[in-house]
Amino acid sequence: MEPAMFAAAPQAGTFMPHQTQGHVLCCLCGTSITPNPTNMCVNCIRTQVDITEGIQKQVTVLWCKSCGRYLQPPKHWLKADLESKELLTYCIKRVRGLSKVKLVDAAFVWTEPHSMRLKVKLTIQGEVLNGAILQQSFVVEYVVERYMCPTCNRQNANPNAWVACVQVRQHVSHKRTFFFLEQLILKHSADESCVNVKEMHEGVDFYFANRAHAIKFIDFLQTAVPIRYRHDKQLVSHDVHTSNYNYKYTFSVEVAPLCKDDLVCLPAKLAASLGNIGPVVVVTRVTNAITLTDPLSLRQAVLEAGAYWRNPLKPMMGSRQLTEFYILDSEVVAPTGGYGHNPKWALASCEVARAADFGSNDQTFFARTHLGHLLHAGDSAVGYDVANANLVDPELEKAVHKGLTLPDVVLVRKSYEERRRRRRARGDQQRAWRLKRLAVDVGEEEAAAQKAAAQQPHHGRGMSSLEQEQADLERFMQELEEDPDMRARVALYRDPNYQAASAAAAPRQQAAMSDTDEEDGDVPEVPLEELLDDLAALGLDEDEEEHGGGGRHGGGGGDAMME
Repeated sequence: MEPAMFAAAPQAGTFMPHQTQGHVLCCLCGTSITPNPTNMCVNCIRTQVDITEGIQKQVTVLWCKSCGRYLQPPKHWLKADLESKELLTYCIKRVRGLSKVKLVDAAFVWTEPHSMRLKVKLTIQGEVLNGAILQQSFVVEYVVERYMCPTCNRQNANPNAWVACVQVRQHVSHKRTFFFLEQLILKHSADESCVNVKEMHEGVDFYFANRAHAIKFIDFLQTAVPIRYRHDKQLVSHDVHTSNYNYKYTFSVEVAPLCKDDLVCLPAKLAASLGNIGPVVVVTRVTNAITLTDPLSLRQAVLEAGAYWRNPLKPMMGSRQLTEFYILDSEVVAPTGGYGHNPKWALASCEVARAADFGSNDQTFFARTHLGHLLHAGDSAVGYDVANANLVDPELEKAVHKGLTLPDVVLVRKSYEERRRRRRARGDQQRAWRLKRLAVDVGEEEAAAQKAAAQQPHHGRGMSSLEQEQADLERFMQELEEDPDMRARVALYRDPNYQAASAAAAPRQQAAMSDTDEEDGDVPEVPLEELLDDLAALGLDEDEEEHGGGGRHGGGGGDAMME
């Protein structure tokens, strides 16, 4: 009879049998058990099947005694306290084989603090014979081994105990290239393996504890700027019994002396290989290759590092010789684009006058420039006063003998100095962003030279070396504001002090805003959406900063590698 028929029977006085749970005997020990797919009791199942098989019971973890962090492979170091949730999660992830079962519970088992052991009790569930689910608990032991992390190793290392040294030099009168190179190093963390960084004359020395680290650093430099290098080694000691030799390796790296905005005269053979460009060209971009632009025709060529070092060039005029000009009239001759032309530029014919002579005489110059899309009547620009310059260049003399006519003025970029000067006069000079810096030691020779320059009274109209360095840093930061392509290659961080300073100066700025918006509203600035949040400044990376996790990095918009 169906069970439904028994349910309706009590009302009619029908007898309903009492249903009881059936039991069977365990096939191994004969114990009475409720039926299950294996027909075995739990104890017998455990003797026949071990669901913990294939799961690690002993794991070795690396712990840095100096900073108290654990190595999370491959190279991340995790800060975690004893018996914390973070440490428990770290320990569970280090156990192999848990993916085959279901983890039900996990908890620490007390151990002696100085035993260098951690124990975690894990409870898992797994499917056994004929689909039966078995739950089992076991203990995993973690052996803690002391291992110094790379950050603490660099901090505790002797700066003089280096194996390889990379000497980076650029023979120019400014340090803008090293400021830019510093930001690339920080962005790509190329200084992680660096033991010490020392400032030297016309460059910087990077010290490494391993020759392989130095070679890796040079490979990074080759992707950033056009360089060439040579290497040498010096025998420190050797063992005659085992034939083991200890060397110190030195790599001499020379950076190409061409920088952005330099004026160059190309040799006839090189100009022909680049498509008969120039020969008088302007350097408009420097990466691992050099971009040359002819301001008279908008033609552009890229000079690779290998081709440059086969035909080394020196700038005919550099950034120290730039002169400010006022634009009296500007007319676009050729629009942007065209075959062999960079769409970024537009050819224009301009009438200019030197800012120093403006109002004292009526001397003007006519110039063709590649800045036609930027320059308008009333603007300011900086360029080279070729007509009044004393040029000594063998390639230029050859070109002049062949009939080259030099332009009187070569403009290289638009100038916003007057607008920035008005902003500084109003007290609105703080930037919303800042740059990180490298921790650099000053070499003995460089320190002696700086001390002698500081003690000696400064006379004349020229700037001291410190003032020139500050001017180069300011110019580098202005280039970041003016050039989006250059800005995309570095990391800019929000300045946490900018909001407070802006709030304090807000009433004064609102009073002068109506008169100044039209005058200096087009001064280039870094958009706020391009800025990164500095975790150390926000207090989100306190453990990294406390234990040196930030490497050799620092902060400050006015501090840079050469200071």
